[in-house]
Amino acid sequence: MSYVIGGRPLAARLVAEMPSFVRQVIAALVERVPAYSQLPAEELAGDIHRVTEHALRAFAQVLSTGELPSAAELAFLRESAARRAEEGVPIDVVLTAYHVGIQVVWDVLVPEARPEEVQDVLALNALALRYLQLVTPVVSAGYLDERQTMFDDERSARATLLTGLLAGTVEAPGPFVVFALHLPPHPDELLPGVDAAVASRRKLRRVRTELERHSREPVLSSLTSDGGLALLPGEDLPCERIVADVTRAAGVPVTVAAVAAGASGVAAAAALAREVLAVAVRSGPGLYRLTDVLLEYQLSRPSAAVEPLAAIVEPLTDELVQTLEVYLRRGSRRPAATELHVHPNTVDYRLRRVAELTGLDPTRIEHVTLLTAALAARRSRP
Repeated sequence: MSYVIGGRPLAARLVAEMPSFVRQVIAALVERVPAYSQLPAEELAGDIHRVTEHALRAFAQVLSTGELPSAAELAFLRESAARRAEEGVPIDVVLTAYHVGIQVVWDVLVPEARPEEVQDVLALNALALRYLQLVTPVVSAGYLDERQTMFDDERSARATLLTGLLAGTVEAPGPFVVFALHLPPHPDELLPGVDAAVASRRKLRRVRTELERHSREPVLSSLTSDGGLALLPGEDLPCERIVADVTRAAGVPVTVAAVAAGASGVAAAAALAREVLAVAVRSGPGLYRLTDVLLEYQLSRPSAAVEPLAAIVEPLTDELVQTLEVYLRRGSRRPAATELHVHPNTVDYRLRRVAELTGLDPTRIEHVTLLTAALAARRSRP
């Protein structure tokens, strides 16, 4: 089937004026799509020019026969999309090029249509839509397959580097901040009828995305739905803000232990971060450094003193332990009563019970250090 507009077969005119149409399409791309205006001139004059001409000739063949592109033609377009993916050209830019090409042809030829050629114009419009419906998924598949391959290669390279750093067998340009994270289940993971695996993967994806957002360099991570390790390049990072943003993104109270490391000290820093996290997770969510849990960390090391210390507060009920912890942290009975939502007299009564059961008075400064250590020893036990 031959479409005629302006008294001339469209396919023949498109082929005869091919250099002009190619220039117009490339000019339109550069003008309308910022990404094309930033491409090197040699690429525009080379690969982009060649692909544009090939696509226009294929479309001319479609106009000439009324048949959609062959498998060979589609394979060429798929390979071209893969090259654009390799170059980092966004997929929306790649797909826009095909629509712009059809529009340029339409804008040049259709205004010349005569009244008796209206049916050919309508048929051309339907054919152009069918062409784009066929080409768009083929180009998208070629692009996304290449991107997936690149992503898999990059992920494999990152995993290899992280494994080497944690084993101490390789070095990478430092410094780093090693994050050890604990991620509790998201509420969606616990809802009946909800796929817990999907919910946990969504949580994990949000955490990874947030960590990447805070770094200009790739973040090396080994994370599962309940936590893991992440290496953020740089030093003096705003760790408090990062943890707050990760917590918001995860939708759960996140506990993070942070340890700075040089290029050759990642393995030791990661081991320390895990140990600090193991201690910190018993104290509640938030950001912890070793200096925040020095006593608890030290008491978590093998020592003959841990059990005797923990035994000091063994007679206390959970209510008395909570009251003692809040009182020692706040340093006064009224702030402690406010946090516990009880009357100050109740705090006084409970502190007297602590003194009776332990032989140590929380209101006496000489007993506070031992009680604090006893509570830390209690928390350090499994």
